[in-house]
Amino acid sequence: MRIQITLFLSVLLFTITACKDVVKKDQSVKEIPKMTAKEILSNPEYLAISYGGYRDTTRSVQPSLVQIKNDMKILAAMNIKILRTYNMQLPQATNVVKAIDQLKKEQPGFEMYVMLGAWIDCKNAWTGLEPDHHIESEQNAAEIDRAVALAAQYPDIIKIIAVGNEAMVKWATSYYVQPNVILKWVNYLQDLKKQDKLPADLWITSSDNFASWGGGEDLYHVPALNKLIKAVDYISMHTYPMHDTHYNPVFWGTAEKDSLLNKEQKIENAMKRSLGYAQNQYSRVKNYMKSVGVDKPVHIGETGWATYSSGLYGDDGSHAADQYKSGRYYQLMREWTTKNKISCFYFEAFNEKWKDAANPKGSENHFGLFNIDGEAKYAVWDLVDQGVFNGLTRNGNKITKSFNGSKKKLLEYVKLPPVKQNFKGYE
Repeated sequence: MRIQITLFLSVLLFTITACKDVVKKDQSVKEIPKMTAKEILSNPEYLAISYGGYRDTTRSVQPSLVQIKNDMKILAAMNIKILRTYNMQLPQATNVVKAIDQLKKEQPGFEMYVMLGAWIDCKNAWTGLEPDHHIESEQNAAEIDRAVALAAQYPDIIKIIAVGNEAMVKWATSYYVQPNVILKWVNYLQDLKKQDKLPADLWITSSDNFASWGGGEDLYHVPALNKLIKAVDYISMHTYPMHDTHYNPVFWGTAEKDSLLNKEQKIENAMKRSLGYAQNQYSRVKNYMKSVGVDKPVHIGETGWATYSSGLYGDDGSHAADQYKSGRYYQLMREWTTKNKISCFYFEAFNEKWKDAANPKGSENHFGLFNIDGEAKYAVWDLVDQGVFNGLTRNGNKITKSFNGSKKKLLEYVKLPPVKQNFKGYE
């Protein structure tokens, strides 16, 4: 009898211990709450980024699911929780969603969401024929259908659909459309929500230049834009001070009164003015929105700063593009947007060399926080130091710091912004 009692107590003790271990294990897995776009975009803990993931000089070479999953792990380590894609014609966006879905099943607690882009064109865009900016492309309907199907299939991942990317801004001469085209498709998607064909908490927007949202010239202030502002769930605006170091350099350059400052101080002043320039464009969009009787969130759908340029922003131009200035812009932008609960889909996660395939040194190829092989640029050196990327790779490479982590070596390649009085185009 004593042997039986002892055996019973041993089994009972083992069972209790095992149950405790299971409870501890379950408690160690982060329980993911059901998040809506509204909650994600107003949450400073949920950082946003733009993602392509292409490694080659052509998008005909699509990133594999394994490559995308490796990228997702890198972004998750940075506390990125929502990323933006751009079109549905190619497999990339669908594969991004599939990769996230697989990671959620493989790694309990993995959390990532998507702002899904549907590309919108005018008639004859990219055909060699004269674009007709008053008639939309016949391809748009199929693009919207693809976005709807994917959003309906993965409601736990896709939280936003953006109708068009810089599709209304007039300098997009190859493909831009009038605001009424974007309005048509935004209303269509909003109606699908009312019909329960899309989740009611799925947010619909369009991601466009600040001028397109009323923050620029009067020619954009048309009735269709005002209706669009009322139709979207929030405004997704773009701001690019880096481009305006050439096109509108009122904030750029080094003032003679700063001649006694050292190199870093002069650059810091220039970068703070750059941030102020972006903040001004943000305020102009908000002010226009309110002028038409609307008060809803405004988030930044795109902003970024290239780290290299052989053209307008490089050594023969405004001296804007380098890793140090880009890093400071990233840090200043994150500080401002996080503090004010503004989501900022920073452009972009990784370099993509297809964007200007004929010119490898072109600025469009160098907007990433990482290069193609996963080398971390100055903007995120601190995260490498913190060890957040330990065990992670890109293209088989460990995540290391550019310039071997030497700020001194980096600064040797950095040029001061031109003296204002000597800079062509400065007023």
